[in-house]
Amino acid sequence: MLLLFPADLISSMKFPTFLPLLAGALLATAPQAMATAAAAPTALVAAPAKAAASTRIDPTFWWVGMKNPKLQLLVHSPGIADSKLSLAAYPGVTLEGTQKLESPNYLLVNLTISPEAKPGKLQLSFTGGKTKLKYAYELRQRSTDKSRVQGINSADFIYFLMPDRFANGDPKNDVVKGTKVDHIARDSMYARHGGDLKGIEQHFDYLKSLGVTAIWPTPVTTNDMPKASYHGYALTDYYNCDPRYGTTEEYAQFVQKAHQNGLKVIHDVVLNHMGSYNYLFLDQPAKDWFHQWPTFTRGNYRDGTVNDPYASALDRKMFSTTWFDSTMPDLAQENPLVTNYLIQNFIWWVEYTGLDGYRIDTYPYSDPKFLMDWGKALLDEYPQLGMFGETWMQQAEGVAQQAYWTSNVFPPVDGFKSNLPGAIDFQLKYAIEEALNKDAGWAEGVSKIYYTLQGDWMYQDATRNLIFLDNHDMSRVFSVLGEDVNKLKVALAWLLTERGIPQLYYGTEILMKNFSNPDGLVRSDFPGGWKEDKRNAFTAAGRSPQEQDMFQYVSKLGTYRKAHPVLQTGKLMHFIPEGSVYTYFRYNDQGETVMVMMNTGKEEKTVDTSRFAERLTGYSSGVEVTSGAAVADLKSVKVPAMTALVVELRK
Repeated sequence: MLLLFPADLISSMKFPTFLPLLAGALLATAPQAMATAAAAPTALVAAPAKAAASTRIDPTFWWVGMKNPKLQLLVHSPGIADSKLSLAAYPGVTLEGTQKLESPNYLLVNLTISPEAKPGKLQLSFTGGKTKLKYAYELRQRSTDKSRVQGINSADFIYFLMPDRFANGDPKNDVVKGTKVDHIARDSMYARHGGDLKGIEQHFDYLKSLGVTAIWPTPVTTNDMPKASYHGYALTDYYNCDPRYGTTEEYAQFVQKAHQNGLKVIHDVVLNHMGSYNYLFLDQPAKDWFHQWPTFTRGNYRDGTVNDPYASALDRKMFSTTWFDSTMPDLAQENPLVTNYLIQNFIWWVEYTGLDGYRIDTYPYSDPKFLMDWGKALLDEYPQLGMFGETWMQQAEGVAQQAYWTSNVFPPVDGFKSNLPGAIDFQLKYAIEEALNKDAGWAEGVSKIYYTLQGDWMYQDATRNLIFLDNHDMSRVFSVLGEDVNKLKVALAWLLTERGIPQLYYGTEILMKNFSNPDGLVRSDFPGGWKEDKRNAFTAAGRSPQEQDMFQYVSKLGTYRKAHPVLQTGKLMHFIPEGSVYTYFRYNDQGETVMVMMNTGKEEKTVDTSRFAERLTGYSSGVEVTSGAAVADLKSVKVPAMTALVVELRK
C-alpha cells in the first residue's frame, strides 16, 4: 500500500492502490487520521468537459435472442439531445421512445427486441437538432457454442496474474499512440512494463503444467489514466480492451484460445467506481450519475455500516457515497439509468467473449439494491456464470460479515438479500496465516482454521468461495511466512486440498516475495516474461534448486487435484485439532478418500488415528501424494514438524 496505516489495518482493509503523490501523507497513528483525510478538501482530478468530442453509442452492438428483450442505447454526440430519432422499419424491433438527460450531448434510446428479430443493422436517423446523424446499429446472432461461458466452480484451480507484469508477448503494443502514458519503464513499480494478452497466451503450457484450469487477469478494459494505469482498476472505457494488452477482438480471441487449451477465463470488473478520465465522467450525462461532493471526500472503508443496526446515517454515507480514491469517481448506482448501463455492459462482455466468470472488485462498496439487480440480471441470462466478490474486511468482522455479502442463510437485512454465489474468502486466508505463524491454542493458531470453517453453515454453499494465500493488494505469502519453505508447502497443501476454489497468485510457485507497503513491491515482473530478462523462470533451467523444488511441489498437488474429483467436489470432514495437529478428510460416494494431516508445531508428532475411525474404516494403507511414500500403517502416523501430509487412502 502507498499510504502508511497501522499494520492491522493494512492487512485487513481494501485501500486505494495508487496514490504516489499522497504517500506518507497520513500518519500511522489512529483511525482519526482516516477521518481527517476523509474531510480534507482536495480538488477533483478532472472537471467535466462542456461538449462531446465525437459520436459513440453504448452498447457498441447487441444480439437478438437475449432473454431480456429490452435494450437501452446511450448515444453520445455534440448536441444530440435536441435531435429527433426515427427508426427504419425492422421486423421484431420496436422503438419505445427516447429520453433526454441533463447534458445536451446525450440521448437515451429505448428499444424492444422480440424473439422473432433477426440479425442485421438498425438504421437510426437523428434529425431536427444541432446533430444530424445516420447510424447503422448492429444486431448480431447469439452464439450457440457450448464451450463458451463454462462457469467457475470448485473443480477449478485459478491462476491470478497482472497482465502488465506477467509476460510481454507483443512489444509493438507497449506504447500506443494517443494514450496518456507514452513510455514503459520496468525500473519503476508504478509505470507500465509492457506485459500483454499475447504474453499470457505464450505461457498457457506453463499454467497447465501446474494443474491450473482458469486464468484470472486483473482488469483488461481500457485504463487510460496518466499515472499507475497498469493495474486496470480505474477503467476509462467500458466497452474496449486496453490497447496495451491487445485489441478488444484479440481479447475475445484470447478467451477462445484459452478454452481450446482447457483453460477458463475470469474477467475482473469494478462496479463501484471508474477512472476520472472516462468519457462518462469528463462529460457527465447528468449530475446524479455520480456521488457529488463539494471537494474530494474519501470514505471510511467500513462495510459494516451497511448492516449495523446501530450505525449512524453519517457513517453509512461516509462508506457508501464517498470516493474510493481521488481518481475514482463513485457511481450513483441507485440511479436506475446507471444500473441499466452497468448491467448491459457486463452482459455484453459475457456474450461477446464467452468468458466464464466475473471477479467483482470492492463488492460491498456498491449500492445494495444495485448488487441484487445486477447479480440477478446476469444469472438470469447466464445461470452457469461464475461470480465471486472481493469481500475484504477486518479479521475481527468474522465469517458472518463475509457471508452477509454472499448467498447465505440469513433473512433479508433492510431488504438486501445477496445473490452473489461466492466470496473471496479473506477469513480463511487470515486463518491459515495464523495457523502457520502462531502457536496452537483453544481457538488460536491451527484451531483458527477449524473455527473459521465451522462458520460455513452461514453460506448457501461455501464450496463456491474462492480460497487464497495472497494477492496483488497484500504482502506475498512467502514473505509473510518468514521465507520459510516448509511453512509455504503446508500453506499450499491446505490451499489445494481445502473446500472451495483455490487461487494462486502468480510467482508463488517460484518463491516470489516482498511486502505490500508500497504495494508495487508485490507486483514485480515474472522473471523470463521479457526477452531481455537474464533468466527465464518459466523453464526449469531458469529456476534455482529451491524454486524448482517449490514449482514441482505445486505441480504435483495441482495436477493431482485436477485428476481426482474427490479434491474438487468431495465432502469435507475435519476433526478438532489436537495440539498443533489438524486432520481433515475429503471423500466422496465413489470411494475416494484423501486424508490431510497438518502439523504446524516445531516438533514431530505421532498421531493415534483411532478417533478418525468413521473415515478410516475400510482403509488399510495409503500413499503420500507429494512424495509418493507409502503409508503402510494407518493406526498411527508420524507427522514431521511444520509439515502437511496429503494421503490418498487405499483399501
